[in-house]
Amino acid sequence: MSVVIGCTSPHPPILVPEIGGESLLEIKATQDAMNKMADKVASLNPDILVFTSPHSPAFSDAVAIKTGSELSGSFAQFGAFSVKFEVKNDVEMAKAVIDEAAVLDVPMADLKEMGYRHLEELDHGVLVPLCYLKKKLNVPIVSISISYLSYLKHYQLGVAVQRAAEKLDRRIAFIASGDLSHRLIPSAPAGYNPRGIDFDLRVKEIIEKAEFKELLKIDESLIEDAGECGLRSFIALGGAFDGHKVKSEVLSYEAPFGVGYMVAVIEPIVKDKCRFFLTEMMAEEAVKREERRNNESEPVRLAREAVELYVKNGKSIKASINPSKELLEEKAGAFVCIKRGDKALRGCIGTTVPCQENLAEEIVKNAIQAATSDPRFPPVDENELHDLEYSVDVLEPPEFISDESYLDPEKYGVIVKSGFKVGLLLPNLKGVDTVKKQLDIAKQKAGIQEGEPVELFRFKVKRYN
Repeated sequence: MSVVIGCTSPHPPILVPEIGGESLLEIKATQDAMNKMADKVASLNPDILVFTSPHSPAFSDAVAIKTGSELSGSFAQFGAFSVKFEVKNDVEMAKAVIDEAAVLDVPMADLKEMGYRHLEELDHGVLVPLCYLKKKLNVPIVSISISYLSYLKHYQLGVAVQRAAEKLDRRIAFIASGDLSHRLIPSAPAGYNPRGIDFDLRVKEIIEKAEFKELLKIDESLIEDAGECGLRSFIALGGAFDGHKVKSEVLSYEAPFGVGYMVAVIEPIVKDKCRFFLTEMMAEEAVKREERRNNESEPVRLAREAVELYVKNGKSIKASINPSKELLEEKAGAFVCIKRGDKALRGCIGTTVPCQENLAEEIVKNAIQAATSDPRFPPVDENELHDLEYSVDVLEPPEFISDESYLDPEKYGVIVKSGFKVGLLLPNLKGVDTVKKQLDIAKQKAGIQEGEPVELFRFKVKRYN
């Protein structure tokens, strides 16, 4: 057996009658669709409900999965103390997902095994659809988080669920919990962005047509502007049907509170060799990676090779590099930024003034630091290396400026100082399009409070990709 049905499910707590009350009238189409979805799932008599949720404990470098034998959760934080659930966890299925994910090189975090049993409480991303499904059937569940890994890794996660189901001969209902844009009206939770509706309509179109690989190709700026929470969950759902022709139907879409709610059901029809999208996407990724490496600048190549050697062998590349005369003779501060394939930051560390004997060693040192010592992220793991992209910014000496009128966030980076507190922001960063935003972020990084006196410095960089 395998995945017999997949569903996208919104998760606003107001969908729970004890919480929503009269507000349910404003999302009646969603409520009706949730009931219809639950009826459809129950009619197929699944053995397990597998949930992916963006509100379960998340890691930057692994997908978390719960393996305790009993799972529970409630809506106490939303004031509905009486609405609570205790369900059986299909531990055998959870372990099988971990095993199949390992084959696909998707890192998994077993919360119980890691000693994080306190994180196994079910979140509202699982509990809201469970409220509707529990009325119709009583079967074990598996609860999986959405991580900060790439979109492709989440598609592979869905494939792992499919393979685990086949291995154990289980009938699986895959519930992909997630909301769409959170920025659809001025009073929306994340503020308003006119592109939010464009994102929602694009996702709705892709789900309706079952063109799941197109979810991985949505423009990154559109995703960022939308302020969504469900995309990776939906991508995992698509992976669960890899290699299958399917029937897909969107039961409802509405957004009365400024957040997009979509309920959809997907059913497999027959295996289809033309829909093994994972093989196709892996080949495309390999070509892109090869092209990127063939065209990378010398500073970027040096940064990448330094990280790869250190992560694999714990050794610095210093003894074996053969850099150009320019990198050996120049001395300058440099920042090395590492991003994942989906453009999400994975680490960034640098120096504003030269601290090593030459620029080559400056790049090597900062690249290793960015990969292993950025306090915002865990150290880069070997299985991440192939998915990483690098950029190197070589800094010109900073110059003091008397006021912010001398700044331009596209042209100049900024350094703010207040006593011993120092903050820096590189120029030409995505989303940093005003001097105020640039200064606000730099001050926040330094811990400088509003009203504290600051000294300003600007600098130019030469950026290498």
